[in-house]
Amino acid sequence: MSADLRIDERIAERYGALSPQERRAADVLLAHLDDLAIYRAAELADLAGVSKATMSRLFRHLGFDDFGEVREHLRGLRGRGVPVTLSGAPSLVAHLEHEIANLQAAMARLDETHLDTAAGLLAEAGRVVVLGWRNSYPVALHLRQQLSQARPGVTVAPQPAQSVSEELLGLGAGDAVVVVGFRRRPDNLRDLLGLLEESGTPVVLVADPTARSLATRAAVWLQCPLTTASAFDSYAAAMSVVAVLADRVLDRVGARGEERVTAIDAAYRAAREIEAV
Repeated sequence: MSADLRIDERIAERYGALSPQERRAADVLLAHLDDLAIYRAAELADLAGVSKATMSRLFRHLGFDDFGEVREHLRGLRGRGVPVTLSGAPSLVAHLEHEIANLQAAMARLDETHLDTAAGLLAEAGRVVVLGWRNSYPVALHLRQQLSQARPGVTVAPQPAQSVSEELLGLGAGDAVVVVGFRRRPDNLRDLLGLLEESGTPVVLVADPTARSLATRAAVWLQCPLTTASAFDSYAAAMSVVAVLADRVLDRVGARGEERVTAIDAAYRAAREIEAV
């Protein structure tokens, strides 16, 4: 059995060959997949109504030596962004402490020279395309909205039910692309970066540390930690980084940006798209 398969995929592959008792145990594993690591093997056996020996046999049939190896497998999944609870839901205090640590780490890694380079590219480009998929898309959408306040010609891709190829067609050295590429990225992202590199289009990469191998194809890499003590990644630090970037772009654009902000605000009010305060 391939070590690359997740535990649920291993169960699906071997389910038909399991004994009735092992199937009951496997059903419990699947039912508690998101918080499996907070249990002990004996507790899982009790939940399934099987013996500890049956649970141990199931682990071996799934390719694990013991439950300790299952825990390591789950930690590996969490490291790739799979929402798995490793130690129970954290307290609010613990969550806040982790968020503060992520923000501090993100700001510490924001090199002023790199930030100015990214802002210059986005301020002076003819067109700016912001790319984001899956969990990266909300951050990409927010960055596009902020950049659009500072300058025209900013789009986000992919649009619903669309691919990105048509959005990248015709881009070149006078344009810029922001790739928001947090973990659990699409498998073809490296190929897309290669296409942008061939066209001479500069790329600003906004991503977590797992994107290190992709950073060599970007003009600038703005690193954002995501990991929390809970099952899900947090994008608070990422939102803060893109806010800093957009603010730097607005400053770089200067008077033209201020005039655009004023005009957009007037249009909002004329169309009654925002409430009067």
